Amino acid sequence: MNAPSRPPETPNISHWEERCDLAAAFRWTARMNMHEAVANHFSLAVNDSGTKFLMNPNLRHFSLIRASDLLEIDAEDPETLSRPDAPDPTAWGLHGGVHRACPHARCVMHVHSIHATVLASLADSRLPPIDQNSATFFNRTVVDDGYGGLAFEDEGARCARLLTDPKVQVMIMGNHGVLVIGQTVAETFNRLYYFERAAETYIRALQTGQPLRVLSDEIAEKTAREMEEYPVDSAGAYLRDLRQILDTEGSNYAS
Repeated sequence: MNAPSRPPETPNISHWEERCDLAAAFRWTARMNMHEAVANHFSLAVNDSGTKFLMNPNLRHFSLIRASDLLEIDAEDPETLSRPDAPDPTAWGLHGGVHRACPHARCVMHVHSIHATVLASLADSRLPPIDQNSATFFNRTVVDDGYGGLAFEDEGARCARLLTDPKVQVMIMGNHGVLVIGQTVAETFNRLYYFERAAETYIRALQTGQPLRVLSDEIAEKTAREMEEYPVDSAGAYLRDLRQILDTEGSNYAS
């Protein structure tokens, strides 16, 4: 996609294109009602080691976040919570922990979306491969069954240890919500969207009380691999078009 024009009042803000992608993801998450009040948080690494990252400011509704609002955080800076614009302490604990421990997790999105959180509330929080969307996540999720309260630093570090395998792309946070990782904003947001859709399908299927049509492990794994190897960048196209919709509507996300 073409880089957006930089507003004249923000000439020195770095990582402008990445900021606009992330701001668009916040706006669309709110539009789909996958956010929760002024909680939840996304981050995107902006250095090679992954320890410096962009993140939403504290107590800001997703539908209002602009590219220039995003904080640039250093996971190795112990004084982060003393900054005048300090991030939410649980966002710092969770995202800082993941970015320190998992350099492959360039983008991290955590929400309490309705259907993923319902799944996280079940005694068995695994997502069975009952359709193409859910098969996409076969063998690529981890269930955290050790919830220990709000994700301050110790809890964030514990969660991060569950994501050290690069094959794991989604953490179903038992009693909490969902955390999704990826290489780019487009990839991660696309994964977040499809996981919520897959969780919704599963929850609605359970509500019928009828037996589930579960795919074999072989076909589920084949489907997941085929999606990973899909020959076109559908995630990039999705975010491109979402940004075009926002631009057409006159949104100020890229400001």
